[in-house]
Amino acid sequence: MTDTTKDRVVIFDTTLRDGEQSPGATMTHDEKLEIAELLDDMGVDIIEAGFPIASEGDFVAVSQIAQRSKNSVICGLARAQLPDIDRCWEAVKHAAQPRIHTFIGTSPLHRAIPNLTQDEMADRIHETVSHARNLCDNVQWSPMDATRTEWDYLARVCEIAIKAGATTINIPDTVGYTAPRESADLIRRLIAEVPGGTDVVWATHCHNDLGMATANSLAAVEAGARQIECTINGLGERAGNTALEEVVMALKVRGDIMPFDTGIDTRKIMHISRRVATVSGFAVQFNKAIVGKNAFAHESGIHQDGMLKNAETFEIMRPEDVGLAGTSLPLGKHSGRAALRAKLRDLGVDVGDNQLKDIFVRFKELADRKKEVFDEDILALVTAATEDAADRLQIVSLRVICGTGGPAEAVLEMEVDGKELSATCEGDGPVDATFKAIRAVHPNMAKLQLYQVNAVTEGTDAQATVSVRLEEDGMIATGQSANTDTVVASAKAYVNALNRLLVRRDKAGPGADAREVSYKDVS
Repeated sequence: MTDTTKDRVVIFDTTLRDGEQSPGATMTHDEKLEIAELLDDMGVDIIEAGFPIASEGDFVAVSQIAQRSKNSVICGLARAQLPDIDRCWEAVKHAAQPRIHTFIGTSPLHRAIPNLTQDEMADRIHETVSHARNLCDNVQWSPMDATRTEWDYLARVCEIAIKAGATTINIPDTVGYTAPRESADLIRRLIAEVPGGTDVVWATHCHNDLGMATANSLAAVEAGARQIECTINGLGERAGNTALEEVVMALKVRGDIMPFDTGIDTRKIMHISRRVATVSGFAVQFNKAIVGKNAFAHESGIHQDGMLKNAETFEIMRPEDVGLAGTSLPLGKHSGRAALRAKLRDLGVDVGDNQLKDIFVRFKELADRKKEVFDEDILALVTAATEDAADRLQIVSLRVICGTGGPAEAVLEMEVDGKELSATCEGDGPVDATFKAIRAVHPNMAKLQLYQVNAVTEGTDAQATVSVRLEEDGMIATGQSANTDTVVASAKAYVNALNRLLVRRDKAGPGADAREVSYKDVS
């Protein structure tokens, strides 16, 4: 199954599992369902939907994703423990194409955690993989920290997993330690020397601690791996995982030296990248390959001159290939609803009549404040329109007084559970004063972990997108909002995060710890 004459590379997306392990990147239930639907629609072969035993919320999300999937294989993660595997199967069994992914740490450092000898761990691998295969005919097994596992032992446990019924063997570079040549050599040797190695799919799972995740993954493919594990925007703990958009576009653009195909509709990359950035609160860096704001921008005079004469002089792929409009034609205050709907379709966004009505109202309000409304502005409006109108906390009005003459002052009116309350507070700047006013109206102990401002477009009238991450009693929530007034955007983002904390506390019940357990030591 790993013969190099077979040119299909399977894309295994773990944004909803490994990607969500980024501190503060926790998604709501509805956001997980939305991202899973987008992944399914863009042609991802396998979606690792979560870690079912981690929490009841994770179990329900994986189960519902499994039931809703149209095309993708739906996979759940399980440690090498029978209860984990049973719980995983309960979550994915309703999928048209279910998969169980079980793992155990095999390097000396990871073997020391459960205090198992090599023989004891080998026995557990045989037992748990066999158990998973009795439940599901699609079983993936991973030796966590494989790249730091002794060769003889790694070959031994891979053989055991294959004999026990694993159909995919994933080789994780859990700490981003390996280099491309090593990645290729390891896969090539495993295929050649492990009994049964030519009868299974070999996968690569790389972290980006040394900035080589994409290179390591592609090197593994050239050596015979036929599944790449990756995330949208390279989301993941520490420095992140292999970025889906990078490996997919590298294979597409450099098919001359890497003759491998994927089933990804690359025109949908930008839309899902933006949605993942929004729901996770992790903005994409401007110079990020493929999906960064500057990925198709040319400022140098020489570059601009070349682009005008022939785009291929400085672009190795077309913006349209990843879902960017060839030209960003702005709308204005005289544009109608039909033009807005057409623009949304061009941007890959389909909305119903009621949602379009709401977005159109926001669009007109923005167009009155801005000369031109660009694509990025419209996408920010779509995000704002999805905010829940039933939020317990809502801003009614905000007035801020600031300058060089003294401390800033914020005058705030809010609705809290339908009751209007107000507060006036001073602070070290307008945002500080505003946040203090919000805490005065709605007292809370939430700690501000992140406050981030990004301009949606260029110019002094640009919308600011603000991300706020709060932590309270172990719960983490991220809020985001966009507005041409940075202070208003900040206030709305802060309140949005508070509303999410309230929802999680309500779901957890009195006195409960609402955290979804994160197993930070997984592949």
